[in-house]
Amino acid sequence: MVELLIVRNPDDGSRLQYLMRLPQPGGDLLFRTSDTWPRVKALYCHPVGLDEWPDDPEIVERIPLRSCQRRGASIDVIAQRGRENRSQVVFTTARGRDAVFWQSPRTRKQARPNVRTPTARAQGLEQLHILVDTHERYAYRFATQQSITVPKPLPCGDYGLEVDGALVASVERKSLADLVTSLTTGRLRYQVADLAALPRAAIVVEDRYSQLFKLDRVRPAVVADGLAELQVRWHSVPIVFCETRPLAEEWTYRFLAAAHAWAVTEAAALQRISPVRIDVAVQAPTNGPSTADVRAWARSAGLPVPDRGRLRPEVWQAWRDAHPE
Repeated sequence: MVELLIVRNPDDGSRLQYLMRLPQPGGDLLFRTSDTWPRVKALYCHPVGLDEWPDDPEIVERIPLRSCQRRGASIDVIAQRGRENRSQVVFTTARGRDAVFWQSPRTRKQARPNVRTPTARAQGLEQLHILVDTHERYAYRFATQQSITVPKPLPCGDYGLEVDGALVASVERKSLADLVTSLTTGRLRYQVADLAALPRAAIVVEDRYSQLFKLDRVRPAVVADGLAELQVRWHSVPIVFCETRPLAEEWTYRFLAAAHAWAVTEAAALQRISPVRIDVAVQAPTNGPSTADVRAWARSAGLPVPDRGRLRPEVWQAWRDAHPE
């Protein structure tokens, strides 16, 4: 029987952790790849020689095939099973170089959702500095957005935003497979708890919510119930499904830009990210000026202040320095 073999890549330093051996009449083809099937997105495949096939392979999947025929620039792979039975290995070019991608009908459709992401600046910002966790693999580049990425270790999340040296917002990126794995192993619960400690945080999923109910390795109801329980327990951390990776990247950019606008204008946000909790009674004693008086003075002095709410500690200190009596 003709089989498609997926084994563990013995090279621990490779970012492509699997080897895929594809049977062909003229000789088998061997590729490095990042997953065992293109379930969420098209998988990049790096062709290598058969001499890289390990002597004692750790077989991850052995997929019987009904057909594996080359048609022009692609190889049609039809597995002998009910679900996830059709895929293509496509030989193409990317950025002027030869490339090979492994795709399924669903990932091919998702790659072209017939939408165009906007190019307008989010919240009117000329450039948004986005922190990218140094442990994030295949990170967003935000190439089409007005932003600058800065690699930095983050305590939680994959993409973050700092204001005055404090992390005020973070986004955790998940593929559908990673979401399901982290949920069933319990790791997602700790990740959400860490995110909930920030003023603003979210989880973005690179797939549709409807794909949860097409899972075949875990009961869909278990995943749906688990996500609902997380949203009830940590309601301040939304879980957003964004259909495709480009749309998830766009949503992350817009979310962090909105968090930036919130953090620099809202008095409650400024109070929350301040390292010292400020008591209103200390800032505005009964025999001193009112908040409205200090707000009016600060505006006349050219200091940025919110229209309502508490004033920052440095605004009160500036008023005291200008009125030593």
